[in-house]
Amino acid sequence: MNNMIPQYLVDFDLSALPMVETDVLVIGSGIAGLFTAIKASGQQRVLMITKKSLLESNTRYAQGGIAAVIAEDDSPAYHLQDTLVAGAGLCRSEAVEVLVNEGPDGVKELIRLGTLFDLENGELALTQEGAHSHRRILHANGDATGYEIVRALAVEVNEHPGIEVWDEHFVVDLITDRDRGECIGALVQKDDGSQVFVKAQATVLCSGGAGQLYRYTTNPDVATADGVAMAYRAGAIVRDMEFIQFHPTSLCYPGAPRFLVSEAVRGEGAYLRNVKGERFMDRYHAQLELAPRDIVARAIVSEMESTNSTFVYLDITHEQPEMIKHRFPTIYETCMRYGLDMTTDWIPVAPAAHYMMGGVKTDLSGESSISRLFACGEVSSTGVHGANRLASNSLSEAIVFGRRIVDRIQSLSPLGSLQVRGTSTASVNMNSKIMKEQKPISERRLRLQKMMVRQVGLRRNGKDLQKAMDKLQQELQFFDLTLTHKEELEYANLLTCAWLVTSGALHREESRGAHYREDFPARDDIVWQKHSLQQREQAIVEELMS
Repeated sequence: MNNMIPQYLVDFDLSALPMVETDVLVIGSGIAGLFTAIKASGQQRVLMITKKSLLESNTRYAQGGIAAVIAEDDSPAYHLQDTLVAGAGLCRSEAVEVLVNEGPDGVKELIRLGTLFDLENGELALTQEGAHSHRRILHANGDATGYEIVRALAVEVNEHPGIEVWDEHFVVDLITDRDRGECIGALVQKDDGSQVFVKAQATVLCSGGAGQLYRYTTNPDVATADGVAMAYRAGAIVRDMEFIQFHPTSLCYPGAPRFLVSEAVRGEGAYLRNVKGERFMDRYHAQLELAPRDIVARAIVSEMESTNSTFVYLDITHEQPEMIKHRFPTIYETCMRYGLDMTTDWIPVAPAAHYMMGGVKTDLSGESSISRLFACGEVSSTGVHGANRLASNSLSEAIVFGRRIVDRIQSLSPLGSLQVRGTSTASVNMNSKIMKEQKPISERRLRLQKMMVRQVGLRRNGKDLQKAMDKLQQELQFFDLTLTHKEELEYANLLTCAWLVTSGALHREESRGAHYREDFPARDDIVWQKHSLQQREQAIVEELMS
């Protein structure tokens, strides 16, 4: 199978571009970007670039919380085991050990930086989510944990003299040195369309995930796979892109957005019911509503199909109204805005694309296969999540590996002088040939999103995946266009990521974690307990578990 996206390697005359120099370039402003910038700013100059604002990221919408061992009856060993089980045999145990052992100190640092987690009787309040054996989820303002973390970190970033922030800027592509093969910075487009070369001693991708690949997603509009696509074009290895997590419960109601209804609602006792009013999770898993997300999501789809419905219900009406309002104020108020009262009404929900488990392959210091290029947060593949992310591990992963990235950056030798020319695969400088009958970007994007839902969604099969590949092969002619606007560049990134996800899904002929093949419904540890690696101009490579 040909899994290679057309590339147009471009030599840049760097002297022809305005240049800005910094020590550390951070691309993205979620928890990974903010925390990494703060840690790096102690000794180095930091430039943070965000295509919207500091407060617009996936982190902002994270409701449930952050997982860390706090309770006396809990331990890193329990957290390790829960993560490995959820990851369905593809977690990197060394990375998970780093997470569970260093996560509690990371939480303490968030508190030191001003994050106000909820308290009960003067102690940190903890809740339980799906596939966790203990209550270890810290939360803030009931169900607005992500927003509180971003708020606190953004205040610190804005007040720090060593951090410069460029809002409303778009990173077009990474720039690598032609001779040394190192990442030397990025090509950045300003809101007026002009471009600048940012030279950096180290570049950190913190650009989030790819939720906008799918028509139904809990992700904001900014989640367009920019980091993965840029890293892939630069020649970095990406890993396990076939594993896309669908959150089981997003609001599914006429006129309402696909608003995330946190897993913590089920953690606090909510039931799932089909449209007949029947609880059904006992037919699918012993942990009922707290089964791993992939199992719950597919169970919901099965119930929707068997009852000829487009949703199921989430029912927490048996709990005390005051508890519901206090614990889930954001969800309660959002539902009320559309005439749904959580305390008395069953809430219609359905699965939606939520999290990308794969990403830019990194080592335990967060460094990619390209020297001086790092990745942190959802854009990265550290090995923590395996085939299925354990709930609330992602925020913890961002702070743990953000700190490790900074430690590694501080050990780098100076970049030194550059050649006059650098190499990139910048979309903005691709072939200028104009295609006939160009369709609007909005139409192209919606068509891609619908295709991904239908053919590369929760349940997959070889026939549909091949159809998707054929359609993507035709659409790759889009790369023959001159791309200048942000919407065009975002679509190019989504198209790149769609190819990576689809080719990875077609290659993996088994079902594991979030990747489910109807034509290969069994998990096959003998043949497939290994990672899928994809790199520019190379076929998929299988990496055995270490």
